[in-house]
Amino acid sequence: MAELIPTLNSCTEKMRSGERRLAKRLEASLDNDCLCWYDIPVGQQQRRYPDFIILNPERGLLLLEVKDWRIEHLHNVNKAYVEYGHITKVNPIEQVRQCSYVVINQLKTDKQLIQQDDRYKGSLCMPYGYGVFFSHITRKQLNNAIPIDEQANLLPPHLIICSDEITDAVSHESFNQALWALFPYQFKTTITSVQRDRIRWHLFPEIRITHTQADFFQTDETDVGRGSYQSAPDIIRIMDIQQELLSRSLGEGHRVIHGVAGSGKTLILLYRCLYLAEVLTTPILVLCYNMTLAARLKCQMA
Repeated sequence: MAELIPTLNSCTEKMRSGERRLAKRLEASLDNDCLCWYDIPVGQQQRRYPDFIILNPERGLLLLEVKDWRIEHLHNVNKAYVEYGHITKVNPIEQVRQCSYVVINQLKTDKQLIQQDDRYKGSLCMPYGYGVFFSHITRKQLNNAIPIDEQANLLPPHLIICSDEITDAVSHESFNQALWALFPYQFKTTITSVQRDRIRWHLFPEIRITHTQADFFQTDETDVGRGSYQSAPDIIRIMDIQQELLSRSLGEGHRVIHGVAGSGKTLILLYRCLYLAEVLTTPILVLCYNMTLAARLKCQMA
């Protein structure tokens, strides 16, 4: 079972029906070492919002866009835009393509994530792909609406997964094959745990650790602001998977976080405050047990 971040229970209410359906299938069908992020913005200078990002150590990086569109409302499709009902929308293939370019270009700035072989020097060291899932359109409906010979320039069929291709009747193996077919190329590779963490460092600046626990009790302000661009250092520090999972899955209401000294409780508090500040318009009050820690937290949140 794959690791979905945030947990399915914590984000079900905000998911559209197609996203919920795909999330359940991803969680159930992918291998245990796969990570799936849902609706988390990526990048630093250009923030993008892919519906799902999948990281499979044996396959590579995959971005998915989900559309709950119905075929009867789909009109005037071109490479850049789609007329859906009476609204002009960005073609979902172009939407997820542009998102993937932001991600890949960011990762290519890290020398530990690119190939050094002369033939492929500068290319990413892992395969990557992107695609679109239509949760209410079957393959037959799509073929009837858009002639197959025209789809390649509008909604390329090899980049589309349709609703009838992830039903309960479809085996885990067939579903996985449909996902990996979205990659334009594949080569033998295994993403190491170090590379996985460097990918997370680039994609999600909010999980970077720019201080140690002792730093919370110092008052200098030498840290780089979390919103500014940083090139990746040789040695990075980020939340581990469980800390990130907990931070993103807190949901609403009261929470009590238990842990031994150094387990990351303050990191989770800091992340939670920054997250709430982004999604709410009301002020966030943070209370802590001494003035030194309060001053340091204030510095980190600035």
